[in-house]
Amino acid sequence: MSWKDAFSYTRAMAARQGVGARTRADEALPLGARIGSVVQLQVSPVIRAQSAGSLIAMPGAGDTRVLAVSQIRLEPAVSFYRLYLATGDARADEKFVQVFSGDDGAVAELLYCTQLARIVPETAEDQDAFMGTAGYGLGESSYTLWREQLAGMLDETALAAAFGDGDSLVFSRDAGGSGAAFVRPFTGQEVRIDDVQGRQGIRQELYFMPYVRELAGGGREYLLITTEIIQSVDGDGSKRGIHVDFVIGIPMEQERITVQ
Repeated sequence: MSWKDAFSYTRAMAARQGVGARTRADEALPLGARIGSVVQLQVSPVIRAQSAGSLIAMPGAGDTRVLAVSQIRLEPAVSFYRLYLATGDARADEKFVQVFSGDDGAVAELLYCTQLARIVPETAEDQDAFMGTAGYGLGESSYTLWREQLAGMLDETALAAAFGDGDSLVFSRDAGGSGAAFVRPFTGQEVRIDDVQGRQGIRQELYFMPYVRELAGGGREYLLITTEIIQSVDGDGSKRGIHVDFVIGIPMEQERITVQ
């Protein structure tokens, strides 16, 4: 059984065996992580990125435990994990460590990620644009963040560090090469589990595209744009919804993160 099936499997097992069953759904995760694991994340890379103009947020004092874990499977042939330090479900912005593993299970890339904004596309046209289904919008060769868009989200110090005297930040698409004006977004599914038995969590359909820019003085900053269509919450398929998450990520060396 693959890990992607763990959510539905452990729900069924828990129903048959009762609440006291000791089935764990958070096994075989990268970095040896499990729900409840303590995470020690060195903040020096975040400080350097911020000083170079990144929009990344500093980890909070309470962002020290893995509250939820998920696996994201996208087409074509992309798979990675997220270790959530904040889920964003209680009006707090998401924070997570995104982990890419090689075929041998070794960690290939780590990103520390913080949510910049979440919007709800209200019209059918907006939804088509953020899903890239009409051949434009998500998947275009670049994406621009405007200073005025973020004025109510960031303080003046952060805005000045990121934008300087400018009024926009341009991110380039980090998939499909630079020649194509449009590349269809990755599509797939995220299964997130919030407890060790997999009884609580979220299953959602995704439309995903990564964008990237070079920071002043070196280093890269990613803008991950994901349209998320909720399919079920805690196994309840009646809880539906759609939103678009804008997430900032910076690469982290593996030795900068310890999970116990």
